[in-house]
Amino acid sequence: MSQPPKSHGRLTIRPSLRPRELMAEPQVLGAWTARIVTLFPEAFPGILGLSLTGKALSQGLWNMETVPLRDFGVGRHRNVDDTPAGGGAGMVIRADVMDAALRHAAGNSPLPVIYMSPRGKPLTQARARDLAQGPGVTLICGRFEGVDQRVLDAHGVEEISIGDYVLTGGEIAAQVLIDTTVRLIPRVLGNQESLAEESFSVGNRGLLEAPQYTKPAQWDGREIPDTLLSGNHAAIHAWRASEAERLTKERRPDLWRAYQDGMDPAKDRQLSGASDQSRKHREHDKEP
Repeated sequence: MSQPPKSHGRLTIRPSLRPRELMAEPQVLGAWTARIVTLFPEAFPGILGLSLTGKALSQGLWNMETVPLRDFGVGRHRNVDDTPAGGGAGMVIRADVMDAALRHAAGNSPLPVIYMSPRGKPLTQARARDLAQGPGVTLICGRFEGVDQRVLDAHGVEEISIGDYVLTGGEIAAQVLIDTTVRLIPRVLGNQESLAEESFSVGNRGLLEAPQYTKPAQWDGREIPDTLLSGNHAAIHAWRASEAERLTKERRPDLWRAYQDGMDPAKDRQLSGASDQSRKHREHDKEP
């Protein structure tokens, strides 16, 4: 006789006449949660619904919730924006509208709030590791000329940028932050050890990753470096370390200077998240 399915602590199951989409997956208690305040909830999960992040979402390793900003608009047309104080081009998202959306998003389980903004601090691997170790995040996807500063101040919102350029909206930036964070959650990646060997990781000394190769051994007159085919693991390790240094010097002199200057213990602990996570995952798998 078959056994009844195990419970995974699901909060709710929402019936629907339509085929269930990833966004309609039951929310799982205790799983890392991304809440997205956006004018375009249909933009999610987007690319996050594919590959490993999509599989992890369907398995309940993390949750996603959208908060449609238009639902909190004012007037018969549910306006969410107005002209900027002091004049100027464009429109600004109203403080009262965003405040109502953030209060709804917080509910009984408030999360840190981040506004995806080109004027924010750059998104780094270290910041993603910090977020991955927490309960989740509420993301504000801006539009137009931005969000009324008063609501950002009132809610203690952190601003994060994915680069020195401007997008038409924060939805793509939000997906970038979610992706770089979710992949650090245990069991999301098939091989957790890869986290300790990629660019910016402590296992790679915070440097860029060395070049990668695979079969065929010869292609278009180009060969895989002999060292990688030697079977000498010490030599392979030394080659990869040397290549990581070379690429970092050439492409990211800022990272190379930081590496040369060394890092203090606090930064070292912060950057070591992926290595520690990988080690704990391996040790857990070895337990009977």
